[in-house]
Amino acid sequence: MIVGVPREIKTEEYRVAMTPVGVRELVGHGHRVVVETAAGVGSSITDADYAAVGAEILPDAAAVFEEAGMIVKVKEPQPAEIAMMGKHHLLFTYLHLAAYPKEAKGLLDSGATAIAYETVQLSNGSLPLLAPMSEVAGRMAAQAGAHFLERPRGGRGVLLGGVPGVKPGRVTVLGAGIAGRNAAKIAAGMGAEVLVLDLNVAPLRHLDELGWGNVTTVTSSRFAIEEYVTTSDLVVGAVLVPGARAPIVVSEDVIKAMKPGSVLVDISIDQGGCFATSRETTHSQPIYEQHGVIHYAVGNIPGAVPHTSTYGLTNATLPYVVALADGAKGAVARYPELLGGVNVAQGQVTNPAVAEFLKVKVSDPAAALGV
Repeated sequence: MIVGVPREIKTEEYRVAMTPVGVRELVGHGHRVVVETAAGVGSSITDADYAAVGAEILPDAAAVFEEAGMIVKVKEPQPAEIAMMGKHHLLFTYLHLAAYPKEAKGLLDSGATAIAYETVQLSNGSLPLLAPMSEVAGRMAAQAGAHFLERPRGGRGVLLGGVPGVKPGRVTVLGAGIAGRNAAKIAAGMGAEVLVLDLNVAPLRHLDELGWGNVTTVTSSRFAIEEYVTTSDLVVGAVLVPGARAPIVVSEDVIKAMKPGSVLVDISIDQGGCFATSRETTHSQPIYEQHGVIHYAVGNIPGAVPHTSTYGLTNATLPYVVALADGAKGAVARYPELLGGVNVAQGQVTNPAVAEFLKVKVSDPAAALGV
């Protein structure tokens, strides 16, 4: 198999889909790896680093897509990349097709087979390829929220940890999954008063058992959301339905009732966002104000710390990349969760959540892969 690693072209995306460790592993399995020049520069990985472990450096993305049968990326393919894809390509990346229907249509028309990191789900319900980036995004959400609460940044001028004699800031985290737990962890470490809401009591119970004294768990409801969101200085949205669009859990009326200068951080924005007023932003223009509330809705939050994010992501994806390069049939036999990761194949939608959102018929992923 020839495995291609193009440079990411989404706005301000500095991660890369493979480290030299991954290249060395693939080469050791008898595969060729072609890497677009400068693909790793944003993550502090040079062309020489790749070449030293057996990668071939190609001059541009077109050369990578033409040469490779398997394309490994970080973010959903952009229109220019989709235009270079065909039926012979196997794409392995974050897709978030429910949030990007135009890209979904383009992939379907290309005939390529695309496996999404975010819908590879183990039998216990965990998402092993989403987890490392959820950890980064959650931790950065608290960090970004604290930053934009500063008055020069447009916020209320609240220090999350407070000081002796002055109460700390209040942080509400919506969702107790990996991203939500990590946001709560960092906010609690800053000394904030933290409330975590979730419909599922199991992750709330886990948080409670950790014994973080300044973290309170609350079963989510419309009433609870209205009560805690409107009284918080920082609200972090970390709601996830694997493969599907994130549900909107905070209405515009609730946002209008928030304190002026408070901050919303929408981690769910790459799945469409969980606040009614969310729209995707970038690292260079990360915020906007609406109804007096600062909105931070960067679609690739972990891209701001690409060195950490790249190594965290590729540690998780590498076993799957090697298995897929060795052959789809063997990969699915070893990692049956890959079938849930197949979103489109040969012009068919093969993930139920994506099919429901796009309002098309769902096909069997095993049949589409021929395994």
